[in-house]
Amino acid sequence: MDAAVGIIAGAGRFPFMVARGARRAGQRVVVIGLRGLADRALREHILASPQGADRFYWSGVVRLGRWIRIFRREGVRRAVMAGSVRKREMYGRFRLLRYLPDWTSIKVWFFRARDKRNDSLLSAAADEMALRGVMLESCVQYCAESLAGQGVLTRRSPPPGVLKDIEFGWRIAKELGRLDIGQAVAVKEQEVIAVEAIEGTDEMIRRAGQLCRVGGWTLVKAAKPNQDMRFDVPTVGPETIRHLAEQRAAALVVEAGKTVIIDLPETLALAERADISVIGRWNDAP
Repeated sequence: MDAAVGIIAGAGRFPFMVARGARRAGQRVVVIGLRGLADRALREHILASPQGADRFYWSGVVRLGRWIRIFRREGVRRAVMAGSVRKREMYGRFRLLRYLPDWTSIKVWFFRARDKRNDSLLSAAADEMALRGVMLESCVQYCAESLAGQGVLTRRSPPPGVLKDIEFGWRIAKELGRLDIGQAVAVKEQEVIAVEAIEGTDEMIRRAGQLCRVGGWTLVKAAKPNQDMRFDVPTVGPETIRHLAEQRAAALVVEAGKTVIIDLPETLALAERADISVIGRWNDAP
């Protein structure tokens, strides 16, 4: 078995998928589950490996120094991030108690990051890890088969009126990404219903459904124009489809080649049953 790969695991099913992919690639995995975010079942999933060589640790979200110490002790020189981090919770009550940073995180926050946007903070954290001998890489290498393809991915094609919404929403989603606001926008009849910000895609979907009670709207989710695939990779999955169905959406558009579809067969099957078209679109900007 090759040298270990580290996985910094946030919320959702994505860390499970990345861990399975790393194992298939012959890697020993060392997982750091972010406390309050990572699924508790992930620990059992990792420690139940047939080889018995995989490791799992819990850690706080802003304990960068601890991440690095764990990885170095376990012989990890390459690491990836997988899973969502609900940043809105970092603005809740008692946030200083729940997210007390260590000294390494404080240095990154105050001295290394250009500003407090996601890209700046994560880039600064990756630089700090590299200085300490742990290179942050893209997790997509372990799940490339789940990247969205081009064209209509479901048997159901989008209704004619939705095609104009797709192009309209695409430009807005890309601009949201350029400004590092969010990755997704909900549109209907070339009108913006809702944009994703700190609340995340699922909450934005609920809000879009409340604002567009007639349904038939389109969710467009795209990578940032200069997306760093090491972190914040666009993802959709079964839960996305369930939320869209509950809120009477008509179509889901994702960026081909840059969006990971978690549990791809299940996601598309759910979309078929809910009469939701799923479309992969290549970015046509230079």
